[in-house]
Amino acid sequence: MSSQLTWYVARAAGLVAWTLVLTSVLWGLVLATRLLGRRQPGPAWLLSMHRHLGALALVFTGVHVGAILLDSFVHFGFVDALVPLASQWHPVGVAWGIVGMYLLVAVEVTSLARRRLAPSVWRRVHLLSYGLFVVSTVHLLAAGTDARELIPVGVAAAAGTAAIFAGVATWWWRAVPEPV
Repeated sequence: MSSQLTWYVARAAGLVAWTLVLTSVLWGLVLATRLLGRRQPGPAWLLSMHRHLGALALVFTGVHVGAILLDSFVHFGFVDALVPLASQWHPVGVAWGIVGMYLLVAVEVTSLARRRLAPSVWRRVHLLSYGLFVVSTVHLLAAGTDARELIPVGVAAAAGTAAIFAGVATWWWRAVPEPV
C-alpha cells in the first residue's frame, strides 16, 4: 500500500472518528436532557443511534490505527500505537490519542456489558466519554497534521466549547430540584 494512500486513510479515519466521538457525546447529552421533549422519536431509536455512533467511532479509530501501522512514512510499530509515550513521532500528542483509544474501548465495552454492571459503575465509566472527547481533541491538535489548518482548529474549538457548555448545562439541569 502506498505511503500516501495510508496517510490519507489514517488522516481521514482519525477526523471521522473524532467527529463521531463529538456527535456521540452531543447525542448523549440530548438523551440525558430530553432536549427534544415530546416531539422526539421513541427512546429506543435515540439510544440506538447513540450506540451506533459510539460503535462507528470505535471502528474508525481502528481504521485510523491500522492505517498508521501500515504507513511507511512514520514507521509506527504496535508498541508505538499501544503504549503512551513510546512513539518517537510527537510522543505526547500520540500518547493523548492512545489514552483516548483506551477510554473509547472502556466506554464501549462497559456499554455492551451494561446489563451486567451496577448502574453506578456504568455511569462513572460512561462519564469518561467527556474526557475521551477532550483527549481526542488534544490528540487532533497536538499530533494531527491538520492542526495547522484554521478550519479543523476552529471546528475543534467551537465543538469543544459547545460540548463543555452542554455538559455544564446538563449537570446544572439535573442538579436543580424539580418543583413539587
